[in-house]
Amino acid sequence: MTTTANADLRNVAIIAHVDHGKTTLVDSLLAFCGSLAAEREQTDCVLDSDPLERERGITITSKNCAVNYHPSTGDHADNNHRINLIDTPGHADFGGEVERVLKMADGVLLLVDAFEGPMPQTRFVLGKALELGHPIVVVINKCDRPNARPTEVIDEIFDLLISLEADDDRLDFPVVYASGRDGWTSLEDDATEGDMGPLLDAIVTHLPAPIGDADRPLQMLIASQDYSPYAGRIAIGRVFAGSIRSGEDVTICHEDGNRIARVQKLYRFQDLGRAAVDEVLVGDLCAVEGLGDFEIGDTIACPESPEAIARIAVDEPTLHMLFRINDSPNAGTSGKYVTSRQLKERLAREVRANLALRVEPGDTAEEFRVSGRGLLHLGILLENMRREGYELTVGRPQVIEREIDGKRCEPIERLTVDVDQDQVGSAMELLGARGGEVQSLEPRADRMHIDCEMPARGLIGMRSQMLTATAGDAVMYHSFLRYAPAKSSVYRRTNGVLVATQAGQATTYSMLNLTQRGTMFVEPQDVIYAGQVVGENSRDNDLGVNVVKGKAFSNVRESTKEATVVLKAPKLHTLESALEYIEDDELVEITPDAIRMRKKVLDENKRKQMSRRKEKA
Repeated sequence: MTTTANADLRNVAIIAHVDHGKTTLVDSLLAFCGSLAAEREQTDCVLDSDPLERERGITITSKNCAVNYHPSTGDHADNNHRINLIDTPGHADFGGEVERVLKMADGVLLLVDAFEGPMPQTRFVLGKALELGHPIVVVINKCDRPNARPTEVIDEIFDLLISLEADDDRLDFPVVYASGRDGWTSLEDDATEGDMGPLLDAIVTHLPAPIGDADRPLQMLIASQDYSPYAGRIAIGRVFAGSIRSGEDVTICHEDGNRIARVQKLYRFQDLGRAAVDEVLVGDLCAVEGLGDFEIGDTIACPESPEAIARIAVDEPTLHMLFRINDSPNAGTSGKYVTSRQLKERLAREVRANLALRVEPGDTAEEFRVSGRGLLHLGILLENMRREGYELTVGRPQVIEREIDGKRCEPIERLTVDVDQDQVGSAMELLGARGGEVQSLEPRADRMHIDCEMPARGLIGMRSQMLTATAGDAVMYHSFLRYAPAKSSVYRRTNGVLVATQAGQATTYSMLNLTQRGTMFVEPQDVIYAGQVVGENSRDNDLGVNVVKGKAFSNVRESTKEATVVLKAPKLHTLESALEYIEDDELVEITPDAIRMRKKVLDENKRKQMSRRKEKA
């Protein structure tokens, strides 16, 4: 029989669009409930512990923490409530993280910016919560913004829930107004100060306690993982039935069979860390050491009667790229891991924890086709591999098409663009050229909000063009919407590239002359190899250039010898911008110390021969 496991326990996931303030709000909750770590680091997001998360200001992997709360008023005033908080990523590219951690929660806090309102990722994460039937508490965050419009935002959330076919119980949602940065929440929309008590009261009152059967055999779903250099892999999940004890034998239910393991140590979440315990009861979240090898979605069960929980369902990837070994002349000069075997092992480890990732063999033994949710999803993986010492090259991102009812279909994304009113014309022109269909155009304060549907292939390489067209003013977000019949349009960059024909060090003399031809991507003294992309041509064709040519010496004194030479600053590409920039015949070379673009075929004569054969065909 299913009963309430612990009336004083709450498992709550915080979901929102990227940059709407989830992690900042959790930090304020930790500080209010007495976490000394949160007080020590008031200027930083404590939960964003990964270096990439701190650099980019986004949450990439979900985090668990727990707070103890004593309500001061109401029916719960005498109880000490323990609230497990799960901070989820806001970007749709990390939707696999959201889908798996929502299985551990019994209710959600839907965080929405008081000015921006519901955005594409808001719709995505809210849809996932509704599929699981989770109750919702709406938090209107950033109410301290001068252009906040909380009343209109609540109406937009109501309309969003209707469009997602939410039931009547979900439409009657409680609302809490907040400023996560200033650390206050309130039930009044005109509040400007306070504490986090009203939000915690709303969690205790409106979100349910976990339910489960304590008398059934053990069932624990592994929804996340951690790693310790001393204990190895640590399984994180929720106990759905029975209880788990330290030191007992358990069965790990894999997709391909079961095996016996022993629970070496057991932890419950406490503030920002974990506390060792002897037993964790049904409904609670915990971390388990000593299980050895496991996968996300496995079930920890009782050895006498092992019964697996249905594995976590994750949406399919929409984008794929070709990963291969680095075969450029610079290969092996800076990386520690350069072989296809090491690359294969690293990708295999990533697939175990990254549910939304797929890895398939390529056309050769040295290639792998890696599929993910989007360019940011794959870009974060590549950046982590680069920092770990891997060298590899990757091809241009390609959308994953499907056959539906006998028709070739491609993914369609919901795209929103916020631009200054003076830049609307340029943004609309680019959206139309990329196959976008504008659904709505409305003013928000001094900016315009564009909502449109865009083929996923049209988004590749569009961000840089949009920033150029709007003088760096546009803010873009997108998330997967549906599959639709594919269009024949193929989007390519308008300019060709400058390709090095000689190897050596780039010289100021040659680069000064080449700046007349286009924009350079390299700096003087950079080591260049033949076939490397060193700049963008001002015309639409590729041009071979000698960027290492030095000035000829002579015994004649020149009147301009003492003149100062000033070069234009080169355009330096980040990893994501390089992936968006390249074409089908190009690759991005990724090493620990550099990101370069190059042609697939480095030899210029071979490229010309292939081009002539292609024209004849």
